[in-house]
Amino acid sequence: MSASETIHVDGVWRSAVSGATREILDPADAKTLEVVAEGGVEDADAAVEAARRAFDGGAGAWPRTLVAERAALLRRVADLLQRDREKIALIESRDTGKTLEEGRVDVDDVTNAFRYFADLVINESGGRVVDAGSPDVHSVVVHEPVGVCAMITPWNYPLLQASWKIAPALAAGNTFVIKPSEVTPLTTVYLVKLLVEAGLPAGVANIVTGAGLPVGQRLAEHPDVDLFSFTGGLVSGTKAGAAAVAGAKKIALELGGKNPNVVFADSCATDEGFDTAVDQALNAAFAHSGQVCSAGARLIIEESVRDRFVAELARRAERIKLGRGTEEGVECGPLVSQQQLEKVEAYVASALQEGAQLRCGGRRPEPSDVRPATGYFYSPTVLDGCHRDMKVIREETFGPILTVETFTTEDEAVALANDTEYGLAGAVWSADTARARRVAARLRHGTIWINDFHPYLPQAEWGGFGKSGIGRELGPAGLDEYRESKHVYENLRPEPVRWFAG
Repeated sequence: MSASETIHVDGVWRSAVSGATREILDPADAKTLEVVAEGGVEDADAAVEAARRAFDGGAGAWPRTLVAERAALLRRVADLLQRDREKIALIESRDTGKTLEEGRVDVDDVTNAFRYFADLVINESGGRVVDAGSPDVHSVVVHEPVGVCAMITPWNYPLLQASWKIAPALAAGNTFVIKPSEVTPLTTVYLVKLLVEAGLPAGVANIVTGAGLPVGQRLAEHPDVDLFSFTGGLVSGTKAGAAAVAGAKKIALELGGKNPNVVFADSCATDEGFDTAVDQALNAAFAHSGQVCSAGARLIIEESVRDRFVAELARRAERIKLGRGTEEGVECGPLVSQQQLEKVEAYVASALQEGAQLRCGGRRPEPSDVRPATGYFYSPTVLDGCHRDMKVIREETFGPILTVETFTTEDEAVALANDTEYGLAGAVWSADTARARRVAARLRHGTIWINDFHPYLPQAEWGGFGKSGIGRELGPAGLDEYRESKHVYENLRPEPVRWFAG
């Protein structure tokens, strides 16, 4: 297979029908990392047709494969992921810019997702019995696969986000076509190779590498697609979602967030508490250089501890070691692209123009032995004195930018945290358990952490409120996104109805 044969359709790896290719750049130095196929509408159509045949086939088709066999395949994939852990982590690090350790964590999380959905589907009951009030009627609600699933994944966590869709879809008995981000497609291609190696039948898993226009748009509107699942930006997601809705498809959209990290003064009453809250605020904002949909980019802190907290936050943010993710000791890698770098610079410039105070960062760092001058690096940035009217507060920046807002009362903290069109995630820090839980209950966000930030569990649901999206991933609800419910009503002793005389 040549480097540009990254389209997999009906069990065959091939180039794009047009012959077009795309260079994948290493964000640490802007040099070419790989060359992949640049698919188009014809490639998307071929992939959907293959997935349709694999779903609609006879007795041996994937939807009619025994649940135990589907679960066993997912476990084989998990084992293969661990076998190739270091190789995959390296590819993910070089493709996205994240550190090698972050890449390893991603592989482990993906492994856990495949194992979780294998266990979940095999341990389910045969359906929910509905009491029809008669011993002569057997009524049961059962789950069946949706059909052909089209999946679009983002550039920041390409492997992880792919697993959140692929694992439950296969567990439920669906076939799929996946389009990874055109910026970071390499580990998704590798994952499809592992699915093939694990024994997945031809046509069940299909991948088309290429741009959102035209590939993603075609998948969203294709009449033979039954479910459309998208993770990415609000603008692209709403457009693709509208195309999918026009075809009456089942949809799942995860569209990002602008996530509050609410810190009450009592969480900082001890030296240990203060250090932990600062450390987690850094983790919330600057993990993967802030390129995280759940990043705690909005620090909302009680006024009485603001000066001390922000001073220490800025001091430590300046010490974060930036560099190529594969280098020893590096804590943050580059941004994913030149476009993203320029976007972050524009947000910082607008914030300063609107009156924000720059406490640290706000610039491209000087080159070094681990930080090539051509790389897309930007220093972790803390902007103090921010308010709700600022663009940097309202919009998802997706970069190493932490804004600071203050409050004096609990009601004010809740109002600030909820004053966003997004609703993906958020956190509350307080030594008062009752208050922490009370505030968490009032926040309109899909995931709330108390005295922590960023952990997630495969068993839990992941989704959002407002413009953060529609639907749920992970947990039992994540499996149900890829199934339909069917009510089977069986009358064991049918009799004439005799609605009409005669």
